[in-house]
Amino acid sequence: MSKFAGAVCLLLFSVFISSVSQILLKKAANKTYKDHIREYINPLVIFAYGMFFGSVILTMLSLKNIPLSMQPILESAGYIFVTVMGYLFLGEKIGKRKFAGIGLIMLGILIFSL
Repeated sequence: MSKFAGAVCLLLFSVFISSVSQILLKKAANKTYKDHIREYINPLVIFAYGMFFGSVILTMLSLKNIPLSMQPILESAGYIFVTVMGYLFLGEKIGKRKFAGIGLIMLGILIFSL
Protein backbone atom coordinates (compact mmCIF):
# COMPACT_ATOMS: atom_id res chain seq x y z
CA MET A 1 0.00 0.00 0.00
CA SER A 2 1.36 3.42 -0.92
CA LYS A 3 1.83 6.22 1.59
CA PHE A 4 -1.02 8.12 -0.05
CA ALA A 5 -3.49 5.22 0.18
CA GLY A 6 -2.47 4.57 3.78
CA ALA A 7 -2.96 8.23 4.65
CA VAL A 8 -6.41 8.24 3.03
CA CYS A 9 -7.38 5.15 5.05
CA LEU A 10 -6.00 6.78 8.22
CA LEU A 11 -8.02 9.95 7.58
CA LEU A 12 -11.21 7.96 6.95
CA PHE A 13 -10.56 6.01 10.16
CA SER A 14 -10.10 9.30 11.99
CA VAL A 15 -13.44 10.52 10.61
CA PHE A 16 -15.05 7.26 11.73
CA ILE A 17 -13.61 7.63 15.25
CA SER A 18 -14.93 11.20 15.40
CA SER A 19 -18.37 9.99 14.29
CA VAL A 20 -18.42 7.28 16.95
CA SER A 21 -17.58 9.87 19.60
CA GLN A 22 -20.46 12.05 18.39
CA ILE A 23 -22.86 9.13 18.81
CA LEU A 24 -21.50 8.48 22.31
CA LEU A 25 -22.03 12.12 23.24
CA LYS A 26 -25.60 11.96 21.88
CA LYS A 27 -26.26 8.84 24.01
CA ALA A 28 -24.87 10.66 27.06
CA ALA A 29 -27.04 13.71 26.32
CA ASN A 30 -30.16 11.55 26.20
CA LYS A 31 -29.60 10.37 29.79
CA THR A 32 -30.83 12.22 32.84
CA TYR A 33 -28.38 13.01 35.62
CA LYS A 34 -28.76 13.85 39.30
CA ASP A 35 -26.95 17.17 38.97
CA HIS A 36 -25.57 19.45 36.29
CA ILE A 37 -21.89 18.57 36.77
CA ARG A 38 -22.50 14.85 36.17
CA GLU A 39 -23.68 15.67 32.64
CA TYR A 40 -20.11 16.62 31.77
CA ILE A 41 -18.05 14.51 34.13
CA ASN A 42 -19.00 10.92 33.49
CA PRO A 43 -17.06 8.09 31.86
CA LEU A 44 -19.00 8.14 28.57
CA VAL A 45 -18.46 11.86 27.97
CA ILE A 46 -14.80 11.74 28.99
CA PHE A 47 -14.18 8.74 26.72
CA ALA A 48 -15.96 10.46 23.81
CA TYR A 49 -13.83 13.59 24.16
CA GLY A 50 -10.74 11.39 24.40
CA MET A 51 -11.78 9.83 21.09
CA PHE A 52 -12.14 13.33 19.59
CA PHE A 53 -8.60 14.12 20.71
CA GLY A 54 -7.32 10.87 19.18
CA SER A 55 -9.15 11.71 15.97
CA VAL A 56 -7.36 15.06 15.77
CA ILE A 57 -3.98 13.35 16.18
CA LEU A 58 -4.81 10.80 13.45
CA THR A 59 -5.98 13.57 11.14
CA MET A 60 -2.71 15.48 11.60
CA LEU A 61 -0.69 12.33 10.92
CA SER A 62 -2.66 11.60 7.75
CA LEU A 63 -2.22 15.14 6.44
CA LYS A 64 1.52 14.57 6.21
CA ASN A 65 0.94 12.41 3.12
CA ILE A 66 -2.19 13.74 1.44
CA PRO A 67 -2.95 17.19 0.02
CA LEU A 68 -4.77 19.51 2.40
CA SER A 69 -7.34 20.20 -0.31
CA MET A 70 -8.49 16.58 -0.11
CA GLN A 71 -9.19 16.67 3.63
CA PRO A 72 -12.63 18.37 3.51
CA ILE A 73 -13.76 15.94 0.82
CA LEU A 74 -12.92 12.90 2.91
CA GLU A 75 -14.12 14.57 6.10
CA SER A 76 -17.63 14.77 4.62
CA ALA A 77 -17.83 10.98 5.01
CA GLY A 78 -18.53 11.78 8.67
CA TYR A 79 -22.06 12.84 7.73
CA ILE A 80 -22.64 9.39 6.28
CA PHE A 81 -21.13 7.61 9.28
CA VAL A 82 -23.19 9.63 11.78
CA THR A 83 -26.42 9.13 9.85
CA VAL A 84 -25.93 5.37 9.60
CA MET A 85 -24.86 5.00 13.23
CA GLY A 86 -27.76 7.18 14.35
CA TYR A 87 -30.08 4.80 12.55
CA LEU A 88 -28.41 1.68 13.95
CA PHE A 89 -27.74 2.75 17.54
CA LEU A 90 -30.16 5.58 18.30
CA GLY A 91 -33.19 4.48 16.30
CA GLU A 92 -33.22 7.64 14.20
CA LYS A 93 -35.13 7.56 10.93
CA ILE A 94 -33.54 7.97 7.52
CA GLY A 95 -36.08 9.67 5.31
CA LYS A 96 -35.98 10.33 1.60
CA ARG A 97 -34.18 13.65 2.03
CA LYS A 98 -31.44 12.16 4.22
CA PHE A 99 -31.04 9.25 1.84
CA ALA A 100 -30.75 11.67 -1.10
CA GLY A 101 -28.25 13.74 0.90
CA ILE A 102 -26.11 10.68 1.60
CA GLY A 103 -26.17 9.85 -2.10
CA LEU A 104 -25.06 13.38 -3.01
CA ILE A 105 -22.25 13.28 -0.46
CA MET A 106 -21.03 9.94 -1.81
CA LEU A 107 -21.21 11.26 -5.37
CA GLY A 108 -19.26 14.38 -4.35
CA ILE A 109 -16.58 12.31 -2.64
CA LEU A 110 -16.28 10.12 -5.72
CA ILE A 111 -16.11 13.03 -8.18
CA PHE A 112 -13.62 15.12 -6.21
CA SER A 113 -11.41 12.15 -5.37
CA LEU A 114 -10.72 11.34 -9.00
